[in-house]
Amino acid sequence: MPISAAQRAALITATTVLLAAAGCSGGSDDAAETTKPSGSAGLSALAEQKLVWAPCTAPSAAEGGGPAPSPLPGGTPWECSFLQAPLDWAKPDGETIELALIRARARDADARIGSLVFNFGGPGGSGITGLPGFANEYESLRSRYDLVSFDPRGVGRSEPVECATDKELDAYYALDFTPDDAAEERTLSDAQKKYADGCEKDAGAALPHVGTENAARDMDLMRQVLGDDKLHYFGISYGTELGGVYAHLFPENVGRAVLDAVVDPDAGVEEGALAQAKGFQLALDNFAQDCVDRGDECTLPGTSVAEVESFITDLLASLDKKPIPGIGDRELTQTQATNGIAQALYSKDYWPYLEQGLEAADGGDGALLLSLSDSMNGRGQTGTYSNIQAANAAINCVDFKERYTLGQAKERLDKFREASPVFGDFMGWALASCSQWPVPGTWEHPDVSAAGSDPLLVVGTTGDPATPYEGTRAMVNALGKGVGIELTYEGEGHGAYNSGNACVKKAVDAYLLDGKLPASGTVCK
Repeated sequence: MPISAAQRAALITATTVLLAAAGCSGGSDDAAETTKPSGSAGLSALAEQKLVWAPCTAPSAAEGGGPAPSPLPGGTPWECSFLQAPLDWAKPDGETIELALIRARARDADARIGSLVFNFGGPGGSGITGLPGFANEYESLRSRYDLVSFDPRGVGRSEPVECATDKELDAYYALDFTPDDAAEERTLSDAQKKYADGCEKDAGAALPHVGTENAARDMDLMRQVLGDDKLHYFGISYGTELGGVYAHLFPENVGRAVLDAVVDPDAGVEEGALAQAKGFQLALDNFAQDCVDRGDECTLPGTSVAEVESFITDLLASLDKKPIPGIGDRELTQTQATNGIAQALYSKDYWPYLEQGLEAADGGDGALLLSLSDSMNGRGQTGTYSNIQAANAAINCVDFKERYTLGQAKERLDKFREASPVFGDFMGWALASCSQWPVPGTWEHPDVSAAGSDPLLVVGTTGDPATPYEGTRAMVNALGKGVGIELTYEGEGHGAYNSGNACVKKAVDAYLLDGKLPASGTVCK
């Protein structure tokens, strides 16, 4: 069944909000500026800066565009501002950068606890667009908190890293990221070098300073400027890694904190990619099993999980040989189809789109899978890209030390293919993403040990494709005894709080609003 342009537009909007779960152009024209310290005023003056809040304007192109956020129920407006932070935290008296903030005030000023700061993941997701997009699902928390989010350094409105033009990105994402011969390997290597060079040219001296440790230090400055003694925090996906690093650096400043859809802090690049391959394969297995269970209601061929997935692998193989029509003059390639399938597995709500997209592609219409891939890559309906993927690359490559060449990635393909017949090649070759990055990385894996911190509620979903469930226990253990409190959701999708599960929502709200932690090991079904 062909998908209409209106359906594609709605899908891209919905999935972009779902994942809001990515240079040095300033953002001060888009909202009120902070009262800035003069010259190199130093850290004490930065901590005393006064934020000037004003109505939020429409998101910038780097944030994904779209209209200005609408008022919340009851008419509460969204307000935006900018925070000045050191470009290099090793030189707090040096150059500063602007970080974009957004907030909605608490409904009950008398019962207000403070600010609740959100990071929606990526890395590279814009909090300026993410928080309004999810606001209705956090309305219960606004009873006692100002809801606050931000674009981390390098993201969206906060000195965004941008690596290529929209036209160049269309060509880049249409490349074969799973090369089959030496010529395709050279093409991919040349394209990755050009992309990395573009990031360096745009970001310049800021590129080495967009990593997670700097973002964590930014959050502690934000805490002080917002007037909070403790940082109350809600991190999703990569936001759990950022929250863990914050707890390690500032254990005495951790307030009530929730980490949902947990990144494994013990995993390096290869271990993390292999776990994701297994996680997405598990989610695809569950999707295929659902298809089999529905019998004739499912439009995909196959009466077993193996047969459904064989259909998918055959489709991807055919796209490798010959792309099919997609949207406008753009075709659906094997890489974009794989990307689109992965996008749809982030939430069970999008399984019907995946089923429809696979059926349509088998019939020669690649529009729906290309729409899903566009959403993952931050491409809007007008052909303009947000900087979510550029920021994702910049942050990951400055965080992690490993620099796998294409040859080293190729040597590891067998283990990735064993982990996932569908996603193994895609994620195995992706090990080389930082091979030509112009600045060095920081760590083998993040240190999140947080002795002396108040408890953090660590929430994992058993069917999570992007941050597999095993990372939940690893985070609890790494935080330290008595710091990480484990809550398990037996379900599907990336993130538990917004899954619709009443048990998870009740447990998280009880902690954030009333300070009542569940027993570690609690399971919600």
